[in-house]
Amino acid sequence: MKKSTFSHKSLAVILAAFSTVAFAQFVGPGSQLSAGSGKTAYGTSVTVADILKNPVDDFPVVLQGKLIRKIDKKHYEFTDGTGTIRVEIDRKDFVQQPVDEKTLVELRGKIDNDFMESPEIEIKQMRVIPN
Repeated sequence: MKKSTFSHKSLAVILAAFSTVAFAQFVGPGSQLSAGSGKTAYGTSVTVADILKNPVDDFPVVLQGKLIRKIDKKHYEFTDGTGTIRVEIDRKDFVQQPVDEKTLVELRGKIDNDFMESPEIEIKQMRVIPN
């Protein structure tokens, strides 16, 4: 049997070439999510309505609004006035002060858009916005 001349190194080079293209940013029609109100240190400031229209998995976002309801141990319902979305906040990422449905917060995280589920936001940073 003849040994193939195609090596694992060749495959790695080909995959590397394609992966560069796959991570390019598209800014044409349909890219409304990436055209948020401004780029920040963690992600793009967007609205809940933007996310629900075009939920891009693992897209980093910054949201400002209110946690209006606790769903379970680490899930909350969040609104920014344009819609509501579920957010996941681990205890270590939750601010160390009381927060209620009237407290304005800034959440930084990434979109989690699993197949056959509603999108949610995995929060990595949270801060209270002073009144």
